[in-house]
Amino acid sequence: MPLLTFAVALLALLPASQALPASIHYPPRVDQRAQHHADILVQAVHVLRQCWANPSFVPTASGGDGDTSQFWFVGYDPTLDTVIVSHQGTHPEAILPLIEDADIVPENLDSSLFPGISSSLKAHSGFADAQAKSATQVLAAVNTTMSKHSTNKITLVGHSLGAAISLLDTVYLHLQLPSAALSFVGYGLPRVGNQAFADYVDALGASVTHINNKEDFIPILPGMFLGFVHPAGEVHITDANAWDACPGQDNPSTQCTVGDVKSIFSGEEADHDGPYDGVEIGC
Repeated sequence: MPLLTFAVALLALLPASQALPASIHYPPRVDQRAQHHADILVQAVHVLRQCWANPSFVPTASGGDGDTSQFWFVGYDPTLDTVIVSHQGTHPEAILPLIEDADIVPENLDSSLFPGISSSLKAHSGFADAQAKSATQVLAAVNTTMSKHSTNKITLVGHSLGAAISLLDTVYLHLQLPSAALSFVGYGLPRVGNQAFADYVDALGASVTHINNKEDFIPILPGMFLGFVHPAGEVHITDANAWDACPGQDNPSTQCTVGDVKSIFSGEEADHDGPYDGVEIGC
């Protein structure tokens, strides 16, 4: 039984008031993989309970295993009349190795997923590989949802690695579904591609917003000295909890992330998970 299906079944058996532990701890003799999957199950149930806050949401499909591929889901929000595409995020300790290891090399986007796109556009190879694992399944689910609910609006969301995947999905769906009206909202987004990629995103005609919290240092990675650039659309939550718009790409103002967080050593790991308007993101 798929993990999320099992989580739904388990949730149906639990009273709404019953608390769940933050994780399940096994004796040392039980291998780490069993511990890992048990923790993922607990996280999935917590996420499902949070979904009750939006009871009108209509799910279409989900996938991923939370291990070799990020969890994702596609559904429809009738209040906003939009398809929702969401990818699971990461804690800083999980995304830092991906950002800093050999996967940091910028690579051309897969022409089978991004047909006709210029070879000048390059993306972080680790992020591109992660997006490719679910791309065709996400596209199929989006097509189903658009047809079933007669909408051409698609909103892509994610946090951290999930935001990077969703930004790549925004470009992917633009090419696959050119008549769709696309919006992207990312939280704690790392830099995904090079200057040509950022310029391409800016020219899509999509609504792009990436929200950075206080001294979160993930958005300044990978470094600009490696050729990585953010698209426009930053909103920076300051220490005073003001939400400041930061026009342009990698705005150097001290009210924006690049000017406020000079290096990872002046950053604050805990800020990566929020809060974003009172919401802490748990991954």
